[in-house]
Amino acid sequence: MEFTERLVELEKRYESLTAQMADHDVIGDPDQYRKTAKAQRDLEGTIVAFREYKKLAADLEQARSMKDEKDPELQAMAAEEIAELEPAETALVDRLRVLLLPKDPNDDKNVLLEIRAGAGGDEASLFAAEIFRMYSRYAEGLRWKVEVTSVSESGAGGVKEVIALINGDKVYSKLKYESGVHRVQRVPVTEQQGRIHTST
Repeated sequence: MEFTERLVELEKRYESLTAQMADHDVIGDPDQYRKTAKAQRDLEGTIVAFREYKKLAADLEQARSMKDEKDPELQAMAAEEIAELEPAETALVDRLRVLLLPKDPNDDKNVLLEIRAGAGGDEASLFAAEIFRMYSRYAEGLRWKVEVTSVSESGAGGVKEVIALINGDKVYSKLKYESGVHRVQRVPVTEQQGRIHTST
């Protein structure tokens, strides 16, 4: 496999960084320790997946060697194991290819989230409040910190505009595609006659 050598190099780098984190000189220098820990953490997901791949590849090789056994029961077991392991190996290879892609230099940055009610009056402000609540809960699940810097509330209990700073690990990498207009059609709580409203 063409990317195996690259993964082996990354594993050596990961092990070197792990050893450095136990070094007294690195521990004694907070800046150096922070940089080393960050570099190690950035590689961790790739290395965990690579080690999982190596174990799976070894299991698959063992199952393939059992296929040549004379015992039909062992052959059947091997065939069953191969049928289970091959798709898992393919999925893991695809995942490793993605993990080896160059990283966006902005991925580690924090973001400023802005949500504004568009067309739809009070219903749009209620929808904007729900959108903000959705992002807040998502951030909470990832242990990010959400700090509201500005909010303009509407009379119906929604928000006309909310601006929040989101701090945490790889915030931009997960939110960089979250932009544009969101549209909803529903019967809002502000509606008395059951008509469907469209809000943005």
